[in-house]
Amino acid sequence: MSADDTPRTDRPSLLLADDDRIFCQVLAKALDSRGFSVEVVHDGASAQASIEASPPEFAVVDLRLPDMSGLKLVQQLKAADENTNVVVLTGYGSIATAIEAIKLGCTHYLTKPTNADDIMQAFDNKRANSDVLPAERPLSVDRLEWEHIQRVLSAFEDNVSATARALNMHRRTLQRKLNKRPPRE
Repeated sequence: MSADDTPRTDRPSLLLADDDRIFCQVLAKALDSRGFSVEVVHDGASAQASIEASPPEFAVVDLRLPDMSGLKLVQQLKAADENTNVVVLTGYGSIATAIEAIKLGCTHYLTKPTNADDIMQAFDNKRANSDVLPAERPLSVDRLEWEHIQRVLSAFEDNVSATARALNMHRRTLQRKLNKRPPRE
């Protein structure tokens, strides 16, 4: 029986939490065609309500939701059902947030742009891969600065003012740096 023949009630549930509505529309359709019963939400509060009503078997969570960190949502997903298979997506990938996501129990951490095939592969990739090779070149100074800011921001639980004080940086300067995409490696 193909995924299209599977009754909707027998399909695994998947929560897609991302504020990019067009991306969600395209990704939800692709994941639906791969056999999931997809629920789309665009903010943390809606995701929390969905989790409380019925914890999903799978989740795709954006790291930056308008009203909360995707990491907090991951924590709630795992508290509701430790077997939920979670993939975190982000356009602002950093080593610090990847480590935190994995510590919280994520199956995988993907940077955007990504597609349904990458997500499906991430769901299936539950074991560590010892064949991954280290980067050929060290990170650039700009990327190292970005990574350091992300670690400090994470340590202060995303509090920009506290992070700016800890970095001895003006708050507006820090906000400008955070609003930019991370430098290429």
